[in-house]
Amino acid sequence: MSDSNAPSLYASREPIYPRRVSGKFRNLKWVIMIVTLGIYYLTPWIRWDRGPQLPDQAVLIDLAHRRFFFFWIEIWPHEFYFVAGLLIMAGLGLFLFTSALGRVWCGYACPQTVWTDLYILVERWIEGDRNARLRLHRQKKLDFRKARLRVTKWVSWFLIGLATGGAWVFYFADAPTLLTDLVTGQAHPVAYTTMLLLTATTFFFGGFAREQICIYACPWPRIQAAMMDEDTLTVGYRDWRGEPRGKMKKKTDDSAPQGDCIDCMACVNVCPMGIDIREGQQMECITCALCIDACDDVMDKIGKPRGLIDYLAQSDEANERAGQDPRPVWKHIFRPRTIMYTSLWSAVGIGLVFALFIRPEIEMTVAPVRNPTFVTLSDGSIRNTYDVRLLNKHGEDRPYRITLVGDGALRVQLEGTPYETVDVPANETRLQKVYVIAPRHSDPAEAERTPFRFWVEDLTTGDRAHTDTIFNGRAN
Repeated sequence: MSDSNAPSLYASREPIYPRRVSGKFRNLKWVIMIVTLGIYYLTPWIRWDRGPQLPDQAVLIDLAHRRFFFFWIEIWPHEFYFVAGLLIMAGLGLFLFTSALGRVWCGYACPQTVWTDLYILVERWIEGDRNARLRLHRQKKLDFRKARLRVTKWVSWFLIGLATGGAWVFYFADAPTLLTDLVTGQAHPVAYTTMLLLTATTFFFGGFAREQICIYACPWPRIQAAMMDEDTLTVGYRDWRGEPRGKMKKKTDDSAPQGDCIDCMACVNVCPMGIDIREGQQMECITCALCIDACDDVMDKIGKPRGLIDYLAQSDEANERAGQDPRPVWKHIFRPRTIMYTSLWSAVGIGLVFALFIRPEIEMTVAPVRNPTFVTLSDGSIRNTYDVRLLNKHGEDRPYRITLVGDGALRVQLEGTPYETVDVPANETRLQKVYVIAPRHSDPAEAERTPFRFWVEDLTTGDRAHTDTIFNGRAN
């Protein structure tokens, strides 16, 4: 039988209203927010001339034709290894930054952080700073002023979410055309559904969930410990200098020693995660460094040196407690672990660039038809059939010539044409059935297997490509 008086194991969330702060780290976050949001919202509108038969959008994920355009680079489905390589580089980059500076990605460039910062900025503009928002939150009565402020805030959040969802779908179609279709109601239902889902998630994650996403939904806080060590620079509190903390009071001969921390709670009030950094490293800390700006501002006002809260490394703690200077920052950043991550990251990047520049302009794949393996014609000659796929990566139709090199008795014949050339449409793959014939009593006709090589030549540029395969004879 349950005890009705037992304490609840569930604690309801207390909304966090961080106070406005200014300083070098806050300014850096503003710059990163403007740059990242600018890239996200404006990139689909950048035009790039690729000719009459290709889209003029600089960055486009063309799902209909299974291609990805990035300025002058065009990635085809069979070249997905480029995307995989970029994902590997992103992962290694995250490992690198975390090992050097802790959760610096979370604090400055993570989409959840960026959009939450934007939502908090709008909230502050409409409802006021921390104390005003707290009073409004604690106000039980829903009067006209509270309703007006809340509705204005939610509408602003909704419009930001709508712009976010709209910008996302623009990456998958020509942006000006899709915008017209969206406004006139002619866009595909998938576009409206995607916009609705992204609008709802942005509105909820940035407006209401906020730090909950970082604490409960994101796996990175639980993985980051494996990327960090005692030399990692991360936000910390110099307790040997700040303790014992207490309010400022005039010193007397018999007064107890007092640290630099005056327990003003400024570091807690500006924290978007609602934690107290003075309690040590915590999983919730995203290393945004706003507490550093807040504490430095207080230290300036009370005439104490800055750096009570700062980017610190655990390996420097013993020296600093003894009154010695910490090691230079570069010694913490350039160490075996970070050098290893940088080397791996660079190797993958160089490999992708190399693969990008050596990839062929012509691509051909050959698949022998196995059912039947060969056909005996009326004159006794042996014929093999091959499915040849030709990829034209250019913006105009190109004539391709298919030939073979191998045993001199073999000859090639293209289905549907008496010639050795075939036209491949622009930016498309053409499947061409090709016959290879060996005369009666010739070596390839009597042998079990005869190797040879298919060649394809772009008659416009002279570029060539080849594929090796096998001719199956009667002895098979």
